[in-house]
Order: sequence, then C-alpha cells, then structure tokens
Amino acid sequence: VQLQASGGGLVQAGGSLRLSCTAASERTLSRYDMGWFRQAPGKEREFVAGNIWSGGSTDYADSVKGRFTISRDSAKNTVYLQMNSLKPEDTAVYYCAAKYRAYTTVGTVVVTTARLYDYWGQGTLVTVSS
Repeated sequence: VQLQASGGGLVQAGGSLRLSCTAASERTLSRYDMGWFRQAPGKEREFVAGNIWSGGSTDYADSVKGRFTISRDSAKNTVYLQMNSLKPEDTAVYYCAAKYRAYTTVGTVVVTTARLYDYWGQGTLVTVSS
C-alpha cells in the first residue's frame, strides 16, 4: 500500500491544520489500522494517534489528547488528522502509517509502536511558530 500524506505547513501557535493520508492507486485501507506518528529534529519518531480499521478503538498520545482528532473516510480511502490549538512543540514531520489486521475483537487496541506498522507515507512537515 502506497500512502501519500499532505496538509502540512506553517501555522501560528493556537492555529489548526488538517493532515490527510490517502492510499494511492485506489488501494483500499480496509483491514488496515491507521496511525499518525511524528518526528522532531534530534528526536525519535513518536506515536500521535491511531485507530482500528473496524471502527473500534482510537488512541492518542497524552500530549495531543483533546486537541487532535483522527478520522477516516473509507469511501475516499483517506485518513485525516485534525490538529487544533497547535503548539510550537508540535513542530515535526508527520507520518501516516498502515498496519494490516485480518480481524478485530472487542479487546483489540491501537498499536503505538512504529516498527509494527507495515507501510509508511513520505511525511509532511508541520511548523508551529510562537
């Protein structure tokens, strides 16, 4: 699955951005959990948000809870990350990622470990000025 991330840019603190991640070549994201990660200069890649393909669990990093929202539009094979109340510390390259999951159960939880995801987008830069 080839993923294309977009929507990054420069925004002032307190502003909003919406990132998009689309599966290229009309590949469906059905049965793929989706995650957003970010990597700031000199830091490791960290989990931001993720959701289970079946519409079950959604999870967020503590640092973005209440400000960021992950959603998906299955008809468009697109996953979004709505980012509100942005802070300078949100500045990073943001990556979307997909993890195949054949089936889900009631107890299925979002995977927050980057190395467990199967496919990655190219990254989109978000810069938040103070």
